[in-house]
Amino acid sequence: MSEKKMNSSRRHHLKSLILQIAQKWLDQEKAEDVAAKEAYMAENCPPPPMSGDHNTLMEYCKKLHAIIDKIDEERYDIASKVQKADKEIEDLNIKVVDLRGVKKPALKKVRMSADTMLKALLGSKHTVNMDLRANLKQVKKEVKEEPTEAAGDWRKNIEDKADRKKMFETS
Repeated sequence: MSEKKMNSSRRHHLKSLILQIAQKWLDQEKAEDVAAKEAYMAENCPPPPMSGDHNTLMEYCKKLHAIIDKIDEERYDIASKVQKADKEIEDLNIKVVDLRGVKKPALKKVRMSADTMLKALLGSKHTVNMDLRANLKQVKKEVKEEPTEAAGDWRKNIEDKADRKKMFETS
């Protein structure tokens, strides 16, 4: 049984529906984030007391500055710890790569003539024909004719060579 292919108008309609649902979810998530932030601020940061004289407000400002300084120190400490941990992770990753080494892929043997290799390397610039045998000089072999009587008398030939050997030995 073959499955029917979806036509383009149906596909676009379904895509637009999915995008609308995703947009609703994103808007809902943003609203939840804003509500959570407001609840956290109401719980942890009550509104400042605006009633009272100048000295009480100054004391309140000093308390806020002390709290801000403490939180800023904690933030700096945490940031330095994170930076140190990131540096350690980077060093360990470098060590892992060094230990593992670079794996070279296995090369496949390809039978290729010199012409096709040059065409692959040089592209369309290659016009030289690499038929090396065509450029070789033709050399004709000379046939040496030996007298047949010398080949027949092998004893005489050996005696001549023995005389030559004696000549080298005496000198």
